[in-house]
Amino acid sequence: MDLKELENGVNPDTHWYYQSKKLPLLRFAQQLAKAGKPLTIIDIGSGSGFFAYELEKTLGAAIAKVWLVDIGYSEEEMAPTRGAKIEMVHDVPTNVTDGLFIMMDVLEHLPDDLAMLQRVKASAVGDNNHFFITVPAFQSLWSGHDVFLEHYRRYHIPMLSGVLQKAGFRRIRNYYLYGALFPLVWTVRRLSNLRKHEAASNMKPMNPLVNKVLLGLNSLEMKFSRANRVAGVTCVGEGQV
Repeated sequence: MDLKELENGVNPDTHWYYQSKKLPLLRFAQQLAKAGKPLTIIDIGSGSGFFAYELEKTLGAAIAKVWLVDIGYSEEEMAPTRGAKIEMVHDVPTNVTDGLFIMMDVLEHLPDDLAMLQRVKASAVGDNNHFFITVPAFQSLWSGHDVFLEHYRRYHIPMLSGVLQKAGFRRIRNYYLYGALFPLVWTVRRLSNLRKHEAASNMKPMNPLVNKVLLGLNSLEMKFSRANRVAGVTCVGEGQV
């Protein structure tokens, strides 16, 4: 997750976007946990660790270990976590088995997304490692929001699927999130681009009532999100490493 959004005062514990976005991830992880083997979570580009903490809180004993991987962590932050169930590190761990690699809005920040995926592939051992990835969708939604967050690109399904296949990932399922919001977001960002507004994040604290309505509507959409291969604000890839 992008810490720049948190700097705007967004609280992921209550904000509709994060609270709805976590739902497809939790669904995927719960399906994997049914196999009976405790999962190792590797959250790459973890930032505050929101998504990994949500997984651990929800699945509990079904999670054996959580690696929070982010080059932004200081030694003072990492030291107290060494050897703990939830551990902060700079590098992707090696020889991972029964792992779930998550990258929540990470690949768009990298000049070479394929290199990162190949790094993940190299760290996974055995036939029981999985991935869940989200990226911003559709270049037509490019705006000052992307510039502010230092994105290199936005994706569509063939693009994300293609780079995943090149990296050797398997059983890939792709779909879009926030399809209902796509027309509104497209319109707002087109107008913003025409007016040449200063680069800034669109993610801001919400009025509680508006936040509640958006959370309800988008949480409902998440129940059917795997069927959406048409349009959305976020593109998802899930499957086997």
